[in-house]
Amino acid sequence: MDTLFLLALMTVVVVLIFDYTNGFHDAANIVATVIASRAMTPVQAVIIVGVFEFLGPLLGGTAVANTIGKFVMLDGVAPVLSLSILLCGLIGAIVWNLVTWYFGIPSSSSHALVGGLIGAVVVGVGIEHVVWGFGELAQGHLTGIVKVLAALVLSPLIGFWAGFLIHRLMSALLRAATPAANSRLRFAQFFTAAGLAFSHGANDAQKSMGILTLVLLLGGFIPSFEVPFWVMLACATAITLGIMSGGWRIVRTLGFAIYRVRPVHALGSQLTSALVIMAASLGGAPVSTTHIVATSIMGIGASERPRAVRWAKAKDIATTWIITIPGAALVAIQAYALVHLFLGGHP
Repeated sequence: MDTLFLLALMTVVVVLIFDYTNGFHDAANIVATVIASRAMTPVQAVIIVGVFEFLGPLLGGTAVANTIGKFVMLDGVAPVLSLSILLCGLIGAIVWNLVTWYFGIPSSSSHALVGGLIGAVVVGVGIEHVVWGFGELAQGHLTGIVKVLAALVLSPLIGFWAGFLIHRLMSALLRAATPAANSRLRFAQFFTAAGLAFSHGANDAQKSMGILTLVLLLGGFIPSFEVPFWVMLACATAITLGIMSGGWRIVRTLGFAIYRVRPVHALGSQLTSALVIMAASLGGAPVSTTHIVATSIMGIGASERPRAVRWAKAKDIATTWIITIPGAALVAIQAYALVHLFLGGHP
């Protein structure tokens, strides 16, 4: 079998595995507050989230896919080498996802993907093949790594303050409510959880769509960077299967370890996260659902009782955010060394 075709096939499979682990890793982000507030049973949550997660990539456009697929420059690089670089970057992201899932740490799959690709590209063909975007930033344009990092850094801050303000507004509206209002708040979460799942699928699955389309382009299987429908369908299926498998270890961290979540908090967190992630998706900005959900809970807790927020746990999560990009990059570099050794030198 032709080496290029075999490598392309392997990379496509690994992209879909990453997409699956992304869903598996991020399942808790979608269902943590729903389950913690007892709005749904785990079975109900998985069914509703699964349906809307699948629809997100199909109906959410391809703006994020375009951003992710164009922050590395591998045009002109030998096809076998370029695909091996993408393969190693994905391996770095997958390994990081699995390690953080095992320890119950809500790290970012988006950070892991970016870190893995940067590490593999830099060690494989050099730093100049990464679109950093600093020159464009000086001219007032966001592109490349600068755009990706800006989205990943600013979105948690937006999530925090949006959660803070939304909870203040909801508290004012519910000031005269009786405990019976909790049942209505739980019912409303059927809609907000669906919205969060849709926005998550629209943003996160597009990252895999972008990489998969880049694989097809570099392998010479498509003439230009346009996401085929079958790629959308494959990525939607993979991330949905991951979500329905469920990375339940992280539910405990997001649902209980940051702040004691009740129905009003859960509704506010889901509404905040869905709005922030969907806005980012429409703007082509890849964001971390993990970051946004966690910081929205922190913002809601800070709005109500700042001392009740477990800031030590928040500090642990923030530390993980910081080390994810270099950690995934190091794993990708090691993977590249092994692939390089296996292929007996540069392809």
